[in-house]
Amino acid sequence: MSYIRCSQLSVGYGGKAVAKDLNFEVNPGDYLCLVGMNGAGKSTLMKTLLHLLDPLSGEIKIGDGLRSYEIGYLPQQSAHQKNFPATVWEVTLSGTATQNRRLFYTREQKDRCEAKLRQVGMWDMRRRSYRSLSGGQKQRTLLARALCAASKVLILDEPVAGLDPAAMNQLYRITGELHAAGVTIMMITHDLRAVEYATHVLHVGRRQHFFGSREAYQKSRHWTMLQEWEEGTMDL
Repeated sequence: MSYIRCSQLSVGYGGKAVAKDLNFEVNPGDYLCLVGMNGAGKSTLMKTLLHLLDPLSGEIKIGDGLRSYEIGYLPQQSAHQKNFPATVWEVTLSGTATQNRRLFYTREQKDRCEAKLRQVGMWDMRRRSYRSLSGGQKQRTLLARALCAASKVLILDEPVAGLDPAAMNQLYRITGELHAAGVTIMMITHDLRAVEYATHVLHVGRRQHFFGSREAYQKSRHWTMLQEWEEGTMDL
């Protein structure tokens, strides 16, 4: 059974739709890339799936026993987040708060934090100030935090934006390993290389959408249009 199934879904703000008639599903073990041009509604869709926005119309069904607290979220970094005055350990450990709301962190929470920091290669930097890190190190720390919150489904919003090529490759390697270990991935991205890692693609268009396998998508006109747009050769 699908984790998430959306039917005739329209999303937007203040009653005005940004994206209409979206039909897609996310199944256990999927690696779904959400792509499309700027302003098409990708981030709005993600916020709706996370219950940060109400759908304007249509239906979102959650199945296979998935609970909201089992979904980890890595948002786009804000200027405030980039300068957060805490250590790598403190930032990551805060992600376990969704699992236990006691005043003090338990041994289990601390063990989970250590495991996730090791998983993303940040354990040796756990005592470093978060704001002193490079962009790639910050993203890996926030990824560990998201995994502390939940490890069944991981939603990533432009995770490689602003990263240098080496950091981008490292992040893709880590998400690939997480997917291979059974984590379901949903990633919003403008980086076309991300599609190579996907099992499925949801292309949110201004007029028409595409949902299907990566192989089918790369044979579609939507893929050609997105490539032309990213290369700056498409006349908008």
